[in-house]
Amino acid sequence: MAKKETVSASKTETSKKKKKGNELQEFGRNNAIATLNHARMSAQKARLVLGLIRNKQVEPALRVLQYSPKKGARLIEKLLNSAVANAREHEGADIDRLWVTGAWANEGRTMKRYMPRSRGSADEIKKRSSHITVVVGERGK
Repeated sequence: MAKKETVSASKTETSKKKKKGNELQEFGRNNAIATLNHARMSAQKARLVLGLIRNKQVEPALRVLQYSPKKGARLIEKLLNSAVANAREHEGADIDRLWVTGAWANEGRTMKRYMPRSRGSADEIKKRSSHITVVVGERGK
C-alpha cells in the first residue's frame, strides 16, 4: 500500500511542474519574461499593483507605476524595466509596440516569527513573500 501512495504523490508533483510550464508557454516565443523571486511583500499587495498595468502599453504602465504611492510599485517598475531590456536584447523588439501581456504574483515562503505577549503567551507573525512575474510582448497597432 505504501508504494501506491508514493507513486500517486510523484504523479501529482510532475503534473504541477507541467502546469507551471504550460502557464509560461501560453504566452508564446515573441514575449520577454522577467521574474522577481522572494520579494518581501505579500502576493495580495503585489496583485493590486499588477492589476494597474496589466494589458497596457509599456510607457503608460511605467508612468502609472512611477506615480503610484505603493511600495510594490517600485519593485514592479524595476521588474518591468528588466522585462523591456530582455525584449530589446533577446527578441530585438520595438519598444513602442511593447505591451504588458501578462503579470501575476504567486505566494512565496512565509517566515514565521513570534511576538511575546502578556502572561507568557506569544502571537505568531507571518512575514510573507511572493514571486512576481511580468511578461511583455509586441502587438500590432
